[in-house]
Amino acid sequence: MKAVRVITGRAVPLERSDVDTDQIIPASWLKRVERTGFGQGLFAQWRDQRDFVLNRPEYAGATILLAGPNFGTGSSREHAVWALSDYGFEAVVSPRFGDIFRNNATKSGLVPVQVPQQVLDQLMAAVKKDPSLELTIDIERLVVEAPSAGIEVAFPLDAFTQHRLLEGLDDIGLTLRYEAGISAYEARRPAWLPVVSASA
Repeated sequence: MKAVRVITGRAVPLERSDVDTDQIIPASWLKRVERTGFGQGLFAQWRDQRDFVLNRPEYAGATILLAGPNFGTGSSREHAVWALSDYGFEAVVSPRFGDIFRNNATKSGLVPVQVPQQVLDQLMAAVKKDPSLELTIDIERLVVEAPSAGIEVAFPLDAFTQHRLLEGLDDIGLTLRYEAGISAYEARRPAWLPVVSASA
């Protein structure tokens, strides 16, 4: 996972609440064995509608998703996060997230930015008025801002998750911090104990 310190980019206003993981990436896409390519299936059913916000040219290339409350509810599928990231989103801004979705997001480097509904409404209005509006999400300062619209607000993130994002540590990266100790243990581990090897 790459380190995430500051995200700067344009945003897409997805004015829908209670968006669940099946709406983010339909179950028919879960047969893939790779973690890539899911962006094509992001909001697949909605993207069949010509006027759906992701189909509008003024929002092409946006890296921040503005979403209504309860974003990412439903099943625990990690594919929802993979689809958003594969499409090009680096952060989702919402008043409330599904707990499992939030956890999956932070482990993959997708930043869940929780803001009050009033702030989301202001951001939505500003982006709809000017799709070229630039937002900045600062993970070190824990602030989301749109300077040209006069918006700046702090958002919550626990210290451990903030550290993981700033250092680019997914679960494997966290484990590898103890690589020297693991190697030392394996070196003195009795040979008669069972092992797991790539050739097994």
